[in-house]
Amino acid sequence: MKEVTVQELKRMRDNNEVFQLIDVREIHEAEQSQIGGLLIPMGEIMADVSKILKDKPVVIHCRSGARSASVINALESQYGFTNLFNLKGGILAWAKEIDPNIPSY
Repeated sequence: MKEVTVQELKRMRDNNEVFQLIDVREIHEAEQSQIGGLLIPMGEIMADVSKILKDKPVVIHCRSGARSASVINALESQYGFTNLFNLKGGILAWAKEIDPNIPSY
């Protein structure tokens, strides 16, 4: 599975690179803290697969990287995606390494 670090994601944002960011956490988690992106909770991702771009890099994140990894494995095996990247360490890594003002939970 391909991954990006939080430093790589920050660089992508800073350089205005074209990519899609998807948050697969639950709504209540996104209400506590977020780094942007399209919220599609893990339980809804397969029903909303049409919202995921196939022609641009897509970074998928969750709290720690475990749920997003599961989502990526399912999307790659069931739908043939080849452009998905897991955010290593998830939003917890972002809060620790990039923006300490983001609440950890």
